[in-house]
Amino acid sequence: MPKVVSTRRPQHKPKLGQHFLADDSFALQIVDALGDVSQNTVLEIGPGRGVLTSLLAKRAQRLIAVELDRVLAAQLRLRFGMFSNVEVIEADILSVDIDSLFGPKPGLRRPGIEFKPTPAKVVGNLPYYITSDILLRLLDYSKYFETLVILVQREVADRIAAKPGSSDYGLLSATAQLYARVEKLFTLPPGAFSPPPKVHSTALRLTIAPRQQELGLNSHALTNNGFIDFLRLSFGQKRKTLWNNLKSNYAEPELRAAMIKAKVKPTARAEVLTLEQSAALFRALRNARDGS
Repeated sequence: MPKVVSTRRPQHKPKLGQHFLADDSFALQIVDALGDVSQNTVLEIGPGRGVLTSLLAKRAQRLIAVELDRVLAAQLRLRFGMFSNVEVIEADILSVDIDSLFGPKPGLRRPGIEFKPTPAKVVGNLPYYITSDILLRLLDYSKYFETLVILVQREVADRIAAKPGSSDYGLLSATAQLYARVEKLFTLPPGAFSPPPKVHSTALRLTIAPRQQELGLNSHALTNNGFIDFLRLSFGQKRKTLWNNLKSNYAEPELRAAMIKAKVKPTARAEVLTLEQSAALFRALRNARDGS
């Protein structure tokens, strides 16, 4: 299955890029934002010192905590070893096989019966330097998830929640809002973390609500060199017009005809288009190439 983003790491990065949540009151608000998890699996990304883990272990039907740091993972296993519902995985969330965690288990799938997973919930204090990579990977596997409550840098939260027409609206905004309803919950000061970062953080809740069908996008159009790639091309160079960003992949006559059909001005930039307008333009271009 094609993925939304590359998982290649930046060459220069801080050590694991983590600032640990250290405020119990904020931790409680974050866990509460997940809602009732007594019948759910919760995937916790980067549990660190276990502030959220200690609350979730008592509430979740099953808790899968994915921690990259070897020492922290060992400490978490020791601390929560008596909880039969807690599993600690020492791994990079960008390389974890999410299908194996939440998909059908070999030998248990019956022929002719569609597998319908019970939606899991996700919580995590995401490392700043790979926030976008993690979020887009989770959205790529959104069929397994119901709710995501994540802590991100405030400026990134503004981008994820931005509306079309604003300077913050971009590929991350469009992709997140294609898959989910986005809510900004509250902002945390640097002092809520150890060590304190130089920036504020914001808690976001993403309620999975895919809009593909509503926008006339089937799964093939979405994944196989389809709408996600079209959005990536549209936002390729933000200072350029939509026409200039798209003309490298489309012949001018078909691009002009598609823009007329979708009622999009060639001088428009990608950030002013709603998802409905972007989808209409994509469909017009796809139909032109298919000859329909």
